[in-house]
Amino acid sequence: MTDFRKVTDDFSVAPQIELSDVARAKAEGFTLVINNRPDGETPDQPTSAEMEAAAKAAGIAYVHIPVRGGPTQEQVEMERQILAENPGKVLAYCRSGTRSIVTWSVGEALAGARSRQDLIALGAEAGYDLSGVLG
Repeated sequence: MTDFRKVTDDFSVAPQIELSDVARAKAEGFTLVINNRPDGETPDQPTSAEMEAAAKAAGIAYVHIPVRGGPTQEQVEMERQILAENPGKVLAYCRSGTRSIVTWSVGEALAGARSRQDLIALGAEAGYDLSGVLG
């Protein structure tokens, strides 16, 4: 069972989730899963197509925004737009959860939605050090 790490009431991140975790996410009230992991990073990870099919079967929305290294401005803006259009709880994942929380936090900082200090604190509570990105 993958660890879903709550960042805010409406946004959580996770290391690589399994196909079975999608149904669990739905049961926990998530309405959207964002996959920030490119296909093929490791041979054992589910593909984006497999994750999308699992999400569809569970009745949950799914978006693939593959981030390699740090997120681009376009990826940050795309994720912010998707989050703005989704009124429910969101679970974003990648290999470790780091790219997911970085993409989200950079978007929050650039939009002025939260202070850098607040974002660093939220990251720390979820187990991620954002000071290098937002400090």
